[in-house]
Amino acid sequence: MSSIEPPHPPGLSFQRPVPLNPLAIPPTPTPPPSPIPYTTFTVREKRLIASLLGFTSLASPLTATIYLPIIPLLSAHFHASTQAINLTITLYIIFQALSPAVFATLSDTLGRRPIFLITLTLYFLASLGLSLNKQSYAALLVLRALQSLGASAILAVGYGVIADVCVPAERGKMQGIFLAAGNLGPCIGPVIGGWVALRSGSLEWVFWCLVIFGGVALTAIGWIFPETGRNVVGNGSMEAQGWRKTWWTTIRDHAGKRRETISAGEGEGDRGGSEESGKSKKRRFRIANPLACLRIIFWKDTALVLWISASFYAIWYCIQASIPSIYKDIYNFNEIEIGLSYLTGGAGVILGGFATGRIMDRNYKITAQQIGHTIDRIKGDDLNHFPIERARSRGSRYLLGVFVCALAGYGWAVKYHAHPSIPLILQCMIGFLCTCFLQVFNALLVDIFPESPSTAAASGNITRCALSALAIAVLQPLVDRLGRGWYFTSLSIVGGIGSAAAVWVVQKWGMMWRSQRLSRTSRSQPIQMTTEADRTRKFDEKDEISAC
Repeated sequence: MSSIEPPHPPGLSFQRPVPLNPLAIPPTPTPPPSPIPYTTFTVREKRLIASLLGFTSLASPLTATIYLPIIPLLSAHFHASTQAINLTITLYIIFQALSPAVFATLSDTLGRRPIFLITLTLYFLASLGLSLNKQSYAALLVLRALQSLGASAILAVGYGVIADVCVPAERGKMQGIFLAAGNLGPCIGPVIGGWVALRSGSLEWVFWCLVIFGGVALTAIGWIFPETGRNVVGNGSMEAQGWRKTWWTTIRDHAGKRRETISAGEGEGDRGGSEESGKSKKRRFRIANPLACLRIIFWKDTALVLWISASFYAIWYCIQASIPSIYKDIYNFNEIEIGLSYLTGGAGVILGGFATGRIMDRNYKITAQQIGHTIDRIKGDDLNHFPIERARSRGSRYLLGVFVCALAGYGWAVKYHAHPSIPLILQCMIGFLCTCFLQVFNALLVDIFPESPSTAAASGNITRCALSALAIAVLQPLVDRLGRGWYFTSLSIVGGIGSAAAVWVVQKWGMMWRSQRLSRTSRSQPIQMTTEADRTRKFDEKDEISAC
């Protein structure tokens, strides 16, 4: 007798239910795929990279400041006036602004390592030419320009390297190591230049010191510095090719291939497969526009950030430039004592670099907790939906108040001939605070341009150099007219209070302006401001005070 199936609608398939076997083993659920990490570089490799970046970043500040004590020797040696020698300094600053615009922008597409090798080679050869130059003033001009061209891009490219290997929540610590080491240059440069010139009685050995430094830096980068550019090696998991490999890796791979050839024999098929594999790994690169960094200056969300970082760089440059006249005219310091007077400010700069890196990471963590955001230390946070402007600038307004008092106090201390220990201590405080603001807002600049961090850093370099050149040009006329007390007070008002207003604007509207810029440049949807960003506007004064 056949069983009668229950009726079912026409056109629909009907399946008889399968009875469950109570003894059957349930299928094992497939685990979700592990997230792709932001970087594959280990902690040890990051420390090596930070150390190499710190050492090579000495190139520009060391080369600029080691030159200052030998200006009288240069004038006598080349039979040129002091004003003619000062022209070489002006030329150095001009190329200091131009170099990152070219090389840092290229590093975002060609990779970091080729740019380091090119610029350090240029720096080494220019320094060698200066040490061999005997009487030509024209050669001095040209070689100093080339020396600046080779040395000045390293800092901007270094910011790109940090963005390559560190998630946003951890960039502060590595940046602190990088900048603290680089900030040694303005401290030890005048001391080394004066000491070498005094001991040797010749300016040639000052340039030979730079030759030695350039050779060591080029060798270290060539042998062990890995390629980090995300356009070239991704998160570090892709193998670098050609001259993007370290020299050590190239020699090791060449030796390994030679051993494999000897053991396996020279087969035509093997060689053909290797060639095809090599061809498949070749990639095409788009050469970026070297003037792209100029466009960054005119975006609303970056213009104020650039102003803040550039203003504190220019203020510190004015402090450095005024030290010789202050301590010679007021305190009757000799040349060696004037050189040593730079060390207190340098100590503040170095301490500021280390401390600010840790404060930045702490502020990022606190901001994430306040908006209920979980920090992703594996893949990295999507900053399009994170109030990075508030995280970086947290606590800045209170530090700006301290800065205004310290800078104004410095001016009145030297005006009324206070004990030299007072301006020296204030130099340390000002150096610390200038480094804090410079480092914080340079990091913010890199954060809001994740696709081209070195290009963003190059735009910062251009604005810093331009504002510093303007500040130095009007330094002495304003001091003569206002006196040192009112000059530094005016500087503190323009820099401190003006930056406080800029910080307030960036915190309130920076994320919205960033959303508008991204929507215009990438045709993407504007950043949603309804949850996390809106809640960040409710920060209370206790949170700001705790950041200090």
